[in-house]
Amino acid sequence: MTPKPRRRIRPLLAAAVSAVVLASLAVVGGADAAPARADTYTPITGTGSTWSSNALDQWRKNVAANYGMTVNYSGTGSSAGRRDFISQSVDFAVSEIPFQAAPEDGSIPEVPTTGYAYMPIVAGGTSFMYNLQIGGKRVTNLRLSGDSITKIFTGAITNWNDPQLAADNPGLAMPDKAIVPVVRSDGSGSTAQFTLWMSKQHPAQWASYFPSGAMTSQYPVGGTMKAQNGSLGVAGYVSQGYGEGAITYVEYSYAKNAGFPVAKVLNNSGYYIEPKATSVAVGLLSARINDDLTQILDDVYNSPDPRTYPLSSYSYMIVPTETTTTFTTAKGTTLAAFARYMLCEGQQQADTLGYSPLPLNLVQAGSTQIARIPGAGSIGVDVSTCNNPTFSADGSNALAATAPQPAACDKQGPDQCTTGTGGAAETPTDTTGSGNGGTSADAGGAAAAGAPAAAAAAAGTTTGGAAPVYDENGALVSGGTAVAGAAVSSPFTLPDAGMGPQQWLMVAAGVLLLGAVIVPPLASRRLKRAGRDS
Repeated sequence: MTPKPRRRIRPLLAAAVSAVVLASLAVVGGADAAPARADTYTPITGTGSTWSSNALDQWRKNVAANYGMTVNYSGTGSSAGRRDFISQSVDFAVSEIPFQAAPEDGSIPEVPTTGYAYMPIVAGGTSFMYNLQIGGKRVTNLRLSGDSITKIFTGAITNWNDPQLAADNPGLAMPDKAIVPVVRSDGSGSTAQFTLWMSKQHPAQWASYFPSGAMTSQYPVGGTMKAQNGSLGVAGYVSQGYGEGAITYVEYSYAKNAGFPVAKVLNNSGYYIEPKATSVAVGLLSARINDDLTQILDDVYNSPDPRTYPLSSYSYMIVPTETTTTFTTAKGTTLAAFARYMLCEGQQQADTLGYSPLPLNLVQAGSTQIARIPGAGSIGVDVSTCNNPTFSADGSNALAATAPQPAACDKQGPDQCTTGTGGAAETPTDTTGSGNGGTSADAGGAAAAGAPAAAAAAAGTTTGGAAPVYDENGALVSGGTAVAGAAVSSPFTLPDAGMGPQQWLMVAAGVLLLGAVIVPPLASRRLKRAGRDS
């Protein structure tokens, strides 16, 4: 007798369903186990600038999450990064100043023995983060002229109620409180940028403190100054309770991260300006760029544009242009891919992280440097698909062209804006008037943004939210370096990447699982029909 179709098909159906389910599980498991493109990239390592660390750390997380790319980086200071590059112990370095063949501070000459190039990676403002209270309320709207800043960091002004500081701040009753300048103990690009500015803009005052009158990466510590290691160290000291009365120079990102204010600095047009992304972008329109992409900032310091933050600059990644015993073309492929990401998609996070995205001219110049990296395939970036927020696909300026004009109360004179700056302007506020804070302008209890403060009024917004905690030596006790609003859960994607292997595996898994659910009922109905027909 011929066997019925039902009996003949059932074993086949069971086997097919089992195969579909097992295949689905295998695909899902494989997708979870392997990050996209992980087999394409070779891990790379760099050291250097802490000024740029917050941006670099976020970008490293993004490319690791999206592309399985491993980029190791340690913020050891610009001077250490340049030395590591020379010794070939790293694949790249990051610095705010170029190699110093004849350092003016007398340190060892920095002379690489292999080819290299400077590539701009992110712009920002060297800010002056401070911790000051008046009548138990935290000051968040401090203003300082360049001359006042220089005198504070050379010991000529030592108290917050100094008449010169009172003149900068007509809306504040400046307290009788000693100033504690906090400087870097390690060789740093931040120190080099700050001392370069003082040497150019206030040469007599700087030379009275530092006789050579030159730029230096090692700050000459004196008087009541506290020296701390790294940007986290100086920011950490200022942000603690024992830091009340302290002020430091640090990249704007660190003040935002710590929830602390920064001083508005008087520019050449007579306005006190905060180092926001737009004011830095405007300032860098006046930068002159050398053939090797190093920057000349004299015209930024003296820009006539009232929107300019005068201490604006950008940071370099130092990249190899030839292979060595430690730097291979495989590493170059990874480095070039990471560099393309930084110049384009990564710049979209610059403002959130406390930096300013690079303008078109620096992206184009950086693209040329990427193409010189061994393993890059002589390929830079495509401006039309770059997705950098400072310019449109046709190359027209966007960010700096739309930067707002300063408020009238930011003009040098008898009025003073009351709104908070830096991280203090963006963190939760205390509207009760208790604790370390006061009523915030942003909370609706004080004057609106741009309104002049009443004479002799104490300051504005409070800090709030969690921040890293440090001991009095600047060592990290708790917390971390993640910047608020920059979670890795929403990483950016390279514009031309398309779907990677992991994404296609997940699609296939979904199709197979759907088949495992739909196929058995349909097949069962067909078997029943076939049985009846037989």
